[in-house]
Amino acid sequence: MIERNNKHRILILGASGFIGQAIYKELCPYFRTYGTYRTDNYSYDKNQHFFQYDIEEDDVFEILEAVNPTIIISALRGNFSAQIITHHHVAEYLVAHNAKLIYLSSANVFDAYSKFPSYELDKTLSHSPYGHFKIKIENMLLRLPAHQVAILRLPMVFGAQSPRIKEIKAFINEGIPVEVFPNLIMNVTTDTKVTQQIHYIINRNKSGVFHLGSNDLVHHDDFTKEIIEALGINKPLIKQVFTTNDERYLAILPKTNTLPKHLQLNSSLVIEELDY
Repeated sequence: MIERNNKHRILILGASGFIGQAIYKELCPYFRTYGTYRTDNYSYDKNQHFFQYDIEEDDVFEILEAVNPTIIISALRGNFSAQIITHHHVAEYLVAHNAKLIYLSSANVFDAYSKFPSYELDKTLSHSPYGHFKIKIENMLLRLPAHQVAILRLPMVFGAQSPRIKEIKAFINEGIPVEVFPNLIMNVTTDTKVTQQIHYIINRNKSGVFHLGSNDLVHHDDFTKEIIEALGINKPLIKQVFTTNDERYLAILPKTNTLPKHLQLNSSLVIEELDY
């Protein structure tokens, strides 16, 4: 029998997305958990714990007032400007209610650095619009009291139902070449591991910056081929894309905020999960 912890009311912004859904499933049995979804969906419409929310049209304050969460998890996607406004409002709520935000960020906050892996306290720098946007929100959150914010930087996230796996399957079914980047060195994770790590961070009331990638690094092309093999696909069409002649890192490793051994992973776990 699962013992329910009523200490927290948790609101997941973006609970209908791939990672948001996984977080909701992990936390729902243990906490009073609420979520937002954007497009009309009958199953969400009927669920009293879900609120329809369009970041470009709606004000997040209404949902915050209705739920009165002690912890907000942001797994939002969509228009960058609208997301920045939303997180400004969330930050105001945190200060007024002494609540906590768990923000899902990205390895892309380091995509301007290509010579080495990046650690939690390294200075962020990005050349991409996406990385730039993530840095902007991180910097906003880092001005809040430290105990009220956990920033979780994620590498590529895989899982049986992940958009990346679905895309690989769709490309292969349609005879479209799967693009691989032979010079890209990265680390990876799975939706199940990320949700376990978030659960731990909530239970232990952890804050700060976390790097939630695998302990080992992989080449994008080799790893993609391993995935395709694990999916039982023979002789796929592969297109090698060289963006540079040098090896390029987009990898995030922990140094100051390490999690317990059972919450760490190697890239082989991603492949194992796809084999089931």
